[in-house]
Amino acid sequence: MSIPASLHETADASIDADAQSAPQVQALISFLEHDAQPMIVLDPQYRILAANTAYQRQFGTADKPYIGHKCYRVSHHYDVPCDQAGEHCPMKRAFELKGPDRVLHIHHTPRGPEHVDVELRPILDANRDVVAYVERLVTVRHASARPSADGLVGRSPAFNSALESVQRVAPSMLPVLLLGESGTGKELFARAVHEASERAGGPFVVVDCSGLTETLFESELFGYERGAFTGANTRKKGLVETAEGGTLFLDEMGDVPLGMQVKLLRLIESGTFRRVGSIETQQANFRLVAATHKPLQEMVNDGRFRQDLYYRISAFPIHLPPLRDRSDDIPMLVDSFLQRGGSSKHRVTVQPAAMARLQAYGWPGNIRELRNVLDRARLFADDGLIRVENLPETLGHAAAPVVQPPADRKAPSSQAARTEAEIRRLVAEGRHTRRDIATTLGLSERTLYRRLKDLGLL
Repeated sequence: MSIPASLHETADASIDADAQSAPQVQALISFLEHDAQPMIVLDPQYRILAANTAYQRQFGTADKPYIGHKCYRVSHHYDVPCDQAGEHCPMKRAFELKGPDRVLHIHHTPRGPEHVDVELRPILDANRDVVAYVERLVTVRHASARPSADGLVGRSPAFNSALESVQRVAPSMLPVLLLGESGTGKELFARAVHEASERAGGPFVVVDCSGLTETLFESELFGYERGAFTGANTRKKGLVETAEGGTLFLDEMGDVPLGMQVKLLRLIESGTFRRVGSIETQQANFRLVAATHKPLQEMVNDGRFRQDLYYRISAFPIHLPPLRDRSDDIPMLVDSFLQRGGSSKHRVTVQPAAMARLQAYGWPGNIRELRNVLDRARLFADDGLIRVENLPETLGHAAAPVVQPPADRKAPSSQAARTEAEIRRLVAEGRHTRRDIATTLGLSERTLYRRLKDLGLL
Protein backbone atom coordinates (compact mmCIF):
# COMPACT_ATOMS: atom_id res chain seq x y z
CA MET A 1 0.00 0.00 0.00
CA SER A 2 1.53 3.34 -1.02
CA ILE A 3 1.20 6.29 1.35
CA PRO A 4 0.60 9.79 -0.02
CA ALA A 5 2.43 12.70 1.55
CA SER A 6 -0.63 14.90 1.99
CA LEU A 7 -3.21 14.71 4.74
CA HIS A 8 -6.59 13.32 3.74
CA GLU A 9 -9.81 13.88 5.66
CA THR A 10 -13.02 11.91 5.72
CA ALA A 11 -16.23 13.02 7.36
CA ASP A 12 -15.35 11.17 10.53
CA ALA A 13 -11.58 10.78 10.72
CA SER A 14 -8.21 11.36 9.15
CA ILE A 15 -7.30 8.38 6.95
CA ASP A 16 -4.79 7.44 4.27
CA ALA A 17 -6.33 7.80 0.81
CA ASP A 18 -5.48 4.28 -0.38
CA ALA A 19 -6.80 2.82 2.87
CA GLN A 20 -10.21 4.32 2.15
CA SER A 21 -10.73 1.69 -0.54
CA ALA A 22 -10.43 -1.13 1.99
CA PRO A 23 -13.89 -1.73 3.51
CA GLN A 24 -12.38 -3.34 6.59
CA VAL A 25 -10.26 -0.29 7.36
CA GLN A 26 -13.14 2.09 6.71
CA ALA A 27 -15.37 0.06 9.01
CA LEU A 28 -12.66 0.08 11.67
CA ILE A 29 -12.31 3.86 11.46
CA SER A 30 -16.06 4.30 11.81
CA PHE A 31 -15.92 2.12 14.92
CA LEU A 32 -12.98 4.05 16.41
CA GLU A 33 -14.84 7.31 16.00
CA HIS A 34 -17.12 6.27 18.87
CA ASP A 35 -14.18 6.02 21.28
CA ALA A 36 -13.47 9.11 23.35
CA GLN A 37 -9.77 8.26 23.62
CA PRO A 38 -7.28 9.05 20.83
CA MET A 39 -6.78 6.06 18.52
CA ILE A 40 -4.76 5.43 15.36
CA VAL A 41 -4.38 2.59 12.85
CA LEU A 42 -0.86 1.47 11.89
CA ASP A 43 0.47 -0.86 9.25
CA PRO A 44 3.23 -3.41 10.04
CA GLN A 45 5.82 -0.95 8.69
CA TYR A 46 5.06 1.53 11.52
CA ARG A 47 3.16 3.92 9.23
CA ILE A 48 0.10 5.73 10.54
CA LEU A 49 -2.80 4.89 8.21
CA ALA A 50 -5.64 6.66 10.01
CA ALA A 51 -6.61 8.52 13.17
CA ASN A 52 -9.90 9.23 14.89
CA THR A 53 -11.08 12.72 15.76
CA ALA A 54 -9.98 12.42 19.39
CA TYR A 55 -6.40 11.81 18.22
CA GLN A 56 -6.53 14.78 15.88
CA ARG A 57 -7.71 17.04 18.70
CA GLN A 58 -5.11 15.96 21.26
CA PHE A 59 -2.05 15.13 19.17
CA GLY A 60 -2.53 16.57 15.68
CA THR A 61 -1.34 19.94 14.41
CA ALA A 62 -1.88 21.44 10.96
CA ASP A 63 1.83 22.15 10.40
CA LYS A 64 2.95 18.60 11.30
CA PRO A 65 1.14 15.99 9.20
CA TYR A 66 1.19 12.48 10.61
CA ILE A 67 -0.76 10.32 8.13
CA GLY A 68 1.73 8.18 6.22
CA HIS A 69 4.53 8.95 8.66
CA LYS A 70 6.29 6.50 10.96
CA CYS A 71 4.80 6.39 14.44
CA TYR A 72 8.20 6.56 16.14
CA ARG A 73 9.06 9.73 14.22
CA VAL A 74 5.78 11.41 15.12
CA SER A 75 5.63 10.39 18.78
CA HIS A 76 9.32 10.23 19.74
CA HIS A 77 11.23 12.05 16.98
CA TYR A 78 13.34 8.89 16.64
CA ASP A 79 14.97 7.79 13.39
CA VAL A 80 14.53 4.12 14.31
CA PRO A 81 11.80 2.07 16.04
CA CYS A 82 11.63 2.33 19.83
CA ASP A 83 13.26 -1.03 20.52
CA GLN A 84 16.30 -0.01 18.47
CA ALA A 85 16.52 3.18 20.54
CA GLY A 86 16.68 1.23 23.80
CA GLU A 87 12.99 1.40 24.73
CA HIS A 88 10.13 -1.06 24.75
CA CYS A 89 8.29 -1.21 21.40
CA PRO A 90 4.67 -2.35 21.83
CA MET A 91 4.38 -3.17 18.11
CA LYS A 92 7.26 -5.63 18.28
CA ARG A 93 5.79 -7.27 21.37
CA ALA A 94 2.25 -7.37 19.94
CA PHE A 95 3.61 -9.01 16.78
CA GLU A 96 5.36 -11.69 18.83
CA LEU A 97 2.32 -12.34 21.04
CA LYS A 98 -0.29 -12.00 18.31
CA GLY A 99 -2.08 -10.16 21.09
CA PRO A 100 -2.23 -6.77 22.86
CA ASP A 101 0.65 -5.03 24.58
CA ARG A 102 0.74 -1.96 26.79
CA VAL A 103 3.52 0.42 27.83
CA LEU A 104 4.06 3.89 29.27
CA HIS A 105 5.96 6.16 26.87
CA ILE A 106 6.88 9.82 26.70
CA HIS A 107 5.44 11.32 23.51
CA HIS A 108 6.07 14.65 21.86
CA THR A 109 2.73 16.44 21.72
CA PRO A 110 1.58 19.93 20.76
CA ARG A 111 1.86 20.77 24.48
CA GLY A 112 5.38 19.39 24.83
CA PRO A 113 6.60 16.02 26.16
CA GLU A 114 3.89 14.08 28.00
CA HIS A 115 3.52 10.68 29.63
CA VAL A 116 1.19 8.58 27.47
CA ASP A 117 -0.24 5.15 28.32
CA VAL A 118 -0.10 3.23 25.02
CA GLU A 119 -2.10 0.07 24.30
CA LEU A 120 -1.53 -1.67 20.98
CA ARG A 121 -3.73 -4.43 19.54
CA PRO A 122 -2.88 -6.38 16.37
CA ILE A 123 -5.44 -7.03 13.62
CA LEU A 124 -5.11 -10.58 12.29
CA ASP A 125 -6.30 -12.02 9.00
CA ALA A 126 -7.78 -15.49 8.49
CA ASN A 127 -4.28 -17.00 8.60
CA ARG A 128 -3.50 -15.20 11.90
CA ASP A 129 -1.00 -12.94 10.18
CA VAL A 130 -0.78 -9.37 11.47
CA VAL A 131 -2.09 -6.97 8.82
CA ALA A 132 -2.45 -3.81 10.92
CA TYR A 133 -2.54 -2.48 14.49
CA VAL A 134 -4.88 -0.28 16.50
CA GLU A 135 -3.17 1.96 19.04
CA ARG A 136 -5.06 3.61 21.90
CA LEU A 137 -3.37 6.50 23.70
CA VAL A 138 -4.27 7.87 27.13
CA THR A 139 -2.45 10.97 28.37
CA VAL A 140 -1.37 10.67 32.01
CA ARG A 141 -2.65 13.80 33.72
CA HIS A 142 -1.28 13.26 37.24
CA ALA A 143 2.42 13.38 36.27
CA SER A 144 4.50 15.75 34.18
CA ALA A 145 7.42 15.03 31.85
CA ARG A 146 8.54 18.65 32.09
CA PRO A 147 8.91 21.14 34.99
CA SER A 148 5.62 21.67 36.76
CA ALA A 149 4.35 23.79 39.62
CA ASP A 150 2.73 20.79 41.31
CA GLY A 151 2.42 17.00 41.32
CA LEU A 152 4.79 14.27 40.18
CA VAL A 153 7.62 15.28 37.87
CA GLY A 154 10.06 13.01 36.03
CA ARG A 155 10.91 11.16 32.85
CA SER A 156 13.81 8.86 33.78
CA PRO A 157 13.38 5.11 33.21
CA ALA A 158 13.21 4.44 36.96
CA PHE A 159 10.48 7.07 37.43
CA ASN A 160 8.53 5.89 34.39
CA SER A 161 8.60 2.30 35.64
CA ALA A 162 6.95 3.33 38.93
CA LEU A 163 4.45 5.54 37.09
CA GLU A 164 3.55 2.68 34.73
CA SER A 165 2.77 0.51 37.76
CA VAL A 166 0.46 3.25 39.05
CA GLN A 167 -1.38 3.28 35.72
CA ARG A 168 -1.78 -0.48 35.84
CA VAL A 169 -3.20 -0.76 39.33
CA ALA A 170 -5.19 2.47 39.69
CA PRO A 171 -8.40 1.31 37.93
CA SER A 172 -8.63 -1.77 40.18
CA MET A 173 -9.49 -1.98 43.87
CA LEU A 174 -6.32 -3.86 44.85
CA PRO A 175 -4.50 -2.51 47.92
CA VAL A 176 -1.27 -0.78 46.91
CA LEU A 177 1.93 -0.82 48.96
CA LEU A 178 4.46 1.91 48.15
CA LEU A 179 8.00 0.95 49.13
CA GLY A 180 11.13 3.05 49.11
CA GLU A 181 13.46 5.25 51.09
CA SER A 182 12.24 8.28 53.02
CA GLY A 183 11.75 11.34 50.86
CA THR A 184 10.97 9.57 47.58
CA GLY A 185 7.50 11.11 47.20
CA LYS A 186 5.23 8.35 48.51
CA GLU A 187 2.31 10.67 49.24
CA LEU A 188 2.45 12.11 45.70
CA PHE A 189 2.44 8.60 44.23
CA ALA A 190 -0.43 7.63 46.53
CA ARG A 191 -2.38 10.65 45.34
CA ALA A 192 -1.61 9.65 41.74
CA VAL A 193 -3.16 6.22 42.38
CA HIS A 194 -6.25 7.98 43.74
CA GLU A 195 -6.52 10.47 40.87
CA ALA A 196 -6.21 7.75 38.23
CA SER A 197 -8.89 5.60 39.87
CA GLU A 198 -12.65 5.60 39.65
CA ARG A 199 -12.66 7.12 43.15
CA ALA A 200 -10.92 10.31 42.05
CA GLY A 201 -14.07 12.31 42.85
CA GLY A 202 -13.98 11.11 46.48
CA PRO A 203 -11.73 12.25 49.33
CA PHE A 204 -8.05 11.44 49.64
CA VAL A 205 -7.36 10.98 53.36
CA VAL A 206 -3.85 10.72 54.80
CA VAL A 207 -3.17 8.85 58.04
CA ASP A 208 0.31 9.43 59.49
CA CYS A 209 0.98 6.20 61.37
CA SER A 210 4.26 7.33 62.93
CA GLY A 211 4.39 8.58 66.49
CA LEU A 212 0.84 7.54 67.44
CA THR A 213 0.15 5.45 70.51
CA GLU A 214 -2.22 2.51 70.13
CA THR A 215 -5.08 4.33 71.87
CA LEU A 216 -4.64 7.53 69.87
CA PHE A 217 -4.25 5.58 66.63
CA GLU A 218 -7.57 3.77 67.20
CA SER A 219 -9.51 6.94 67.99
CA GLU A 220 -7.98 8.79 65.01
CA LEU A 221 -8.73 5.95 62.62
CA PHE A 222 -12.15 4.81 63.83
CA GLY A 223 -13.44 7.90 65.67
CA TYR A 224 -15.16 7.79 69.04
CA GLU A 225 -18.50 8.24 70.78
CA ARG A 226 -19.29 10.95 73.24
CA GLY A 227 -18.12 9.92 76.71
CA ALA A 228 -15.85 7.16 75.39
CA PHE A 229 -12.99 8.62 77.47
CA THR A 230 -12.14 11.72 79.42
CA GLY A 231 -12.35 14.73 77.13
CA ALA A 232 -14.61 13.05 74.56
CA ASN A 233 -17.37 15.65 74.84
CA THR A 234 -18.84 15.01 71.40
CA ARG A 235 -18.94 12.20 68.88
CA LYS A 236 -16.03 12.43 66.44
CA LYS A 237 -15.88 10.90 62.98
CA GLY A 238 -12.70 8.90 62.31
CA LEU A 239 -10.49 9.03 59.25
CA VAL A 240 -11.98 5.77 57.93
CA GLU A 241 -15.41 7.45 57.76
CA THR A 242 -13.87 10.61 56.33
CA ALA A 243 -12.47 8.53 53.46
CA GLU A 244 -15.95 7.29 52.47
CA GLY A 245 -16.03 6.74 48.71
CA GLY A 246 -12.38 7.69 48.30
CA THR A 247 -8.87 6.57 49.21
CA LEU A 248 -7.32 5.98 52.64
CA PHE A 249 -3.55 6.46 52.61
CA LEU A 250 -1.72 4.87 55.55
CA ASP A 251 1.69 6.54 55.55
CA GLU A 252 4.57 4.87 57.43
CA MET A 253 2.64 1.62 57.76
CA GLY A 254 5.61 -0.03 59.45
CA ASP A 255 4.99 2.10 62.56
CA VAL A 256 1.49 0.73 63.26
CA PRO A 257 1.53 -0.75 66.80
CA LEU A 258 1.19 -4.53 66.98
CA GLY A 259 -1.98 -4.24 69.02
CA MET A 260 -3.60 -2.13 66.31
CA GLN A 261 -2.51 -4.36 63.48
CA VAL A 262 -5.15 -6.98 64.27
CA LYS A 263 -7.90 -4.33 64.27
CA LEU A 264 -6.58 -2.91 61.01
CA LEU A 265 -6.58 -6.42 59.53
CA ARG A 266 -10.21 -6.87 60.56
CA LEU A 267 -11.09 -3.54 58.94
CA ILE A 268 -9.44 -4.54 55.65
CA GLU A 269 -10.83 -8.07 55.55
CA SER A 270 -14.41 -7.38 56.66
CA GLY A 271 -14.82 -3.75 55.63
CA THR A 272 -16.30 -2.99 59.05
CA PHE A 273 -15.21 -1.16 62.21
CA ARG A 274 -16.54 0.25 65.47
CA ARG A 275 -15.97 3.69 66.91
CA VAL A 276 -14.22 3.77 70.26
CA GLY A 277 -16.89 3.43 72.96
CA SER A 278 -19.52 2.00 70.59
CA ILE A 279 -20.95 -1.47 70.04
CA GLU A 280 -22.48 -0.52 66.69
CA THR A 281 -20.71 -1.87 63.61
CA GLN A 282 -20.04 0.63 60.83
CA GLN A 283 -19.49 -0.21 57.17
CA ALA A 284 -16.32 1.17 55.55
CA ASN A 285 -15.96 2.12 51.89
CA PHE A 286 -12.45 3.11 50.83
CA ARG A 287 -9.52 2.15 48.61
CA LEU A 288 -6.38 1.33 50.62
CA VAL A 289 -2.93 2.63 49.76
CA ALA A 290 -0.11 2.08 52.28
CA ALA A 291 3.51 3.19 52.32
CA THR A 292 6.64 2.51 54.32
CA HIS A 293 10.40 2.88 54.17
CA LYS A 294 10.84 -0.03 56.60
CA PRO A 295 11.63 -3.63 55.55
CA LEU A 296 8.23 -5.15 56.30
CA GLN A 297 9.26 -8.64 55.21
CA GLU A 298 12.10 -8.64 57.75
CA MET A 299 9.70 -7.28 60.38
CA VAL A 300 7.36 -10.18 59.64
CA ASN A 301 10.20 -12.64 60.08
CA ASP A 302 11.14 -11.32 63.53
CA GLY A 303 7.57 -10.83 64.73
CA ARG A 304 7.31 -7.04 64.58
CA PHE A 305 4.66 -7.07 61.85
CA ARG A 306 1.78 -9.48 61.36
CA GLN A 307 2.24 -11.79 58.40
CA ASP A 308 -1.49 -11.90 57.57
CA LEU A 309 -1.68 -8.10 57.51
CA TYR A 310 1.42 -7.90 55.33
CA TYR A 311 -0.13 -10.17 52.72
CA ARG A 312 -3.36 -8.13 52.77
CA ILE A 313 -1.67 -4.77 52.13
CA SER A 314 1.03 -5.94 49.70
CA ALA A 315 -1.18 -7.23 46.90
CA PHE A 316 0.45 -4.74 44.51
CA PRO A 317 3.82 -3.42 45.71
CA ILE A 318 5.41 -0.49 43.87
CA HIS A 319 9.08 0.30 44.49
CA LEU A 320 9.79 4.03 44.30
CA PRO A 321 13.32 4.85 43.07
CA PRO A 322 15.74 6.89 45.18
CA LEU A 323 16.85 10.18 43.67
CA ARG A 324 20.37 8.85 43.01
CA ASP A 325 18.80 6.42 40.50
CA ARG A 326 17.10 9.21 38.58
CA SER A 327 19.76 11.92 38.41
CA ASP A 328 18.61 12.83 34.88
CA ASP A 329 15.42 14.15 36.49
CA ILE A 330 17.23 16.54 38.82
CA PRO A 331 17.28 19.61 36.48
CA MET A 332 13.55 19.18 35.91
CA LEU A 333 12.88 18.76 39.64
CA VAL A 334 15.03 21.78 40.46
CA ASP A 335 13.11 23.93 37.99
CA SER A 336 9.82 22.63 39.41
CA PHE A 337 10.75 23.38 43.04
CA LEU A 338 11.98 26.84 42.16
CA GLN A 339 8.63 27.49 40.44
CA ARG A 340 6.71 26.31 43.48
CA GLY A 341 8.52 28.16 46.21
CA GLY A 342 9.26 31.58 44.82
CA SER A 343 7.55 34.81 43.86
CA SER A 344 6.61 35.29 40.22
CA LYS A 345 8.43 38.64 40.39
CA HIS A 346 11.73 37.00 41.32
CA ARG A 347 12.60 34.07 39.08
CA VAL A 348 15.52 32.01 40.36
CA THR A 349 17.77 29.89 38.12
CA VAL A 350 20.76 27.65 38.79
CA GLN A 351 24.32 28.17 37.55
CA PRO A 352 25.49 25.24 35.34
CA ALA A 353 28.32 24.43 37.75
CA ALA A 354 25.87 24.37 40.65
CA MET A 355 23.51 22.12 38.66
CA ALA A 356 26.39 19.74 37.99
CA ARG A 357 27.07 19.65 41.73
CA LEU A 358 23.41 18.84 42.43
CA GLN A 359 23.43 16.01 39.89
CA ALA A 360 26.67 14.51 41.22
CA TYR A 361 25.53 14.33 44.84
CA GLY A 362 24.12 11.07 46.23
CA TRP A 363 21.03 12.56 47.99
CA PRO A 364 20.55 10.21 50.95
CA GLY A 365 17.50 12.29 51.89
CA ASN A 366 16.14 12.05 48.34
CA ILE A 367 13.65 14.58 46.96
CA ARG A 368 12.89 16.02 50.40
CA GLU A 369 16.57 16.84 50.89
CA LEU A 370 16.80 18.41 47.42
CA ARG A 371 13.83 20.64 48.14
CA ASN A 372 15.33 21.77 51.46
CA VAL A 373 18.68 22.55 49.82
CA LEU A 374 16.96 24.68 47.16
CA ASP A 375 14.83 26.52 49.75
CA ARG A 376 18.03 27.47 51.58
CA ALA A 377 20.03 28.35 48.45
CA ARG A 378 17.25 30.59 47.17
CA LEU A 379 17.74 32.91 50.15
CA PHE A 380 21.31 33.63 49.03
CA ALA A 381 20.45 34.17 45.35
CA ASP A 382 20.02 37.94 45.57
CA ASP A 383 20.46 38.36 41.83
CA GLY A 384 18.25 35.38 40.97
CA LEU A 385 21.13 32.94 40.33
CA ILE A 386 22.03 30.03 42.62
CA ARG A 387 25.80 29.49 42.51
CA VAL A 388 28.02 26.70 43.83
CA GLU A 389 28.91 28.76 46.88
CA ASN A 390 25.22 29.01 47.76
CA LEU A 391 25.00 25.23 48.20
CA PRO A 392 25.82 23.40 51.45
CA GLU A 393 29.43 22.31 51.81
CA THR A 394 28.30 18.71 52.23
CA LEU A 395 27.32 18.67 48.55
CA GLY A 396 30.98 19.14 47.71
CA HIS A 397 31.49 15.51 48.64
CA ALA A 398 29.69 14.46 45.50
CA ALA A 399 30.17 10.71 45.63
CA ALA A 400 26.99 8.75 46.22
CA PRO A 401 26.72 7.28 49.72
CA VAL A 402 28.07 3.79 50.08
CA VAL A 403 25.27 1.44 51.06
CA GLN A 404 26.49 -1.66 52.85
CA PRO A 405 24.82 -4.80 51.50
CA PRO A 406 22.76 -6.85 53.97
CA ALA A 407 24.60 -9.73 55.59
CA ASP A 408 22.81 -12.29 53.42
CA ARG A 409 23.87 -10.63 50.18
CA LYS A 410 27.18 -10.58 48.34
CA ALA A 411 29.17 -7.45 47.54
CA PRO A 412 28.08 -5.26 44.61
CA SER A 413 30.89 -6.56 42.39
CA SER A 414 29.61 -10.11 42.80
CA GLN A 415 26.07 -8.96 42.14
CA ALA A 416 27.17 -7.27 38.91
CA ALA A 417 28.95 -10.43 37.81
CA ARG A 418 25.87 -12.54 38.53
CA THR A 419 23.67 -10.09 36.59
CA GLU A 420 26.03 -10.24 33.59
CA ALA A 421 26.02 -14.04 33.65
CA GLU A 422 22.23 -14.11 33.90
CA ILE A 423 21.88 -11.73 30.94
CA ARG A 424 24.14 -13.95 28.83
CA ARG A 425 22.19 -17.06 29.85
CA LEU A 426 18.78 -15.60 29.05
CA VAL A 427 19.95 -14.23 25.71
CA ALA A 428 21.54 -17.56 24.80
CA GLU A 429 18.25 -19.38 25.41
CA GLY A 430 16.82 -17.39 22.51
CA ARG A 431 13.20 -17.52 23.69
CA HIS A 432 12.96 -14.38 25.81
CA THR A 433 12.05 -10.90 24.63
CA ARG A 434 14.08 -7.95 25.81
CA ARG A 435 11.19 -6.87 28.00
CA ASP A 436 11.01 -10.33 29.60
CA ILE A 437 14.72 -10.24 30.42
CA ALA A 438 14.48 -6.72 31.87
CA THR A 439 11.53 -7.73 34.03
CA THR A 440 13.29 -10.89 35.24
CA LEU A 441 16.39 -8.95 36.25
CA GLY A 442 14.54 -5.96 37.67
CA LEU A 443 16.07 -3.55 35.14
CA SER A 444 14.54 -0.91 32.90
CA GLU A 445 14.64 -1.80 29.22
CA ARG A 446 16.89 1.17 28.53
CA THR A 447 19.39 -0.03 31.16
CA LEU A 448 19.25 -3.55 29.73
CA TYR A 449 19.86 -2.11 26.24
CA ARG A 450 23.05 -0.43 27.48
CA ARG A 451 24.18 -3.62 29.24
CA LEU A 452 23.62 -5.64 26.06
CA LYS A 453 25.67 -3.15 24.05
CA ASP A 454 28.48 -3.21 26.63
CA LEU A 455 28.50 -7.02 26.53
CA GLY A 456 28.54 -7.09 22.72
CA LEU A 457 25.20 -8.87 22.57
CA LEU A 458 23.52 -6.44 20.16
